[in-house]
Amino acid sequence: MQVIIFGPPGVGKGTLSDMIANKCKVPHISTGDIFRNEIKSGNSELLQYVEKGLLVPNSVVNKVIEKALKDEKYKNGFILDGYPRTIDQAEFLENALWKLKKNIDIVLNLTAPEEVIIERLAQRRMCSKCGALYNLVTMKPKKKDTCDNCGSPLIQRKDDEAETVKNRIRVYQQDTSPIIEYYKKKNLLADLDATKKPKEVFSSAAKIIESYKAKEKELQEQ
Repeated sequence: MQVIIFGPPGVGKGTLSDMIANKCKVPHISTGDIFRNEIKSGNSELLQYVEKGLLVPNSVVNKVIEKALKDEKYKNGFILDGYPRTIDQAEFLENALWKLKKNIDIVLNLTAPEEVIIERLAQRRMCSKCGALYNLVTMKPKKKDTCDNCGSPLIQRKDDEAETVKNRIRVYQQDTSPIIEYYKKKNLLADLDATKKPKEVFSSAAKIIESYKAKEKELQEQ
């Protein structure tokens, strides 16, 4: 099964992706994680886009995704979050998957008001070493400003600062939201209220996935 988790920055795509990946026993592909690893490796081109909350050019993103999709660990499916972000990327993804004899099965669209997203990201912290994520309100570390996993200091990512977040949302609304209509026309889109608690959002997503699987089974038995 190939699932896309879609929605504005800070809406909870990563959290939901991990939960669904665990349930469906397929890997989670996070372009955000891929980009951050590239930046740590010294990719200054990516850094300038991420820090300003701008979209990374299609040519750069597409190469990263196409390479990832060919990895053997994704042969039985994946949960993809953070991509595609433009119509061109969506079309590129469709073509790349066609070459691999795959297709997108479901697109889960997470929605939440701008003020909710800004508040969430203002409280988010990341481990400076292992990358584990925390929230100072909903998922606090056991020890203040310290990672539970490795004991390293927690930091606020540059792209989680309020002004950068506002810009990221503006960019999303301008360049990314048209994909909602793109996938809606393909009858792949399902909306989810992301203002609810993560377990509630996951429960709604699980029902959508189970419904899809049931329909697929029906078709196969006909």
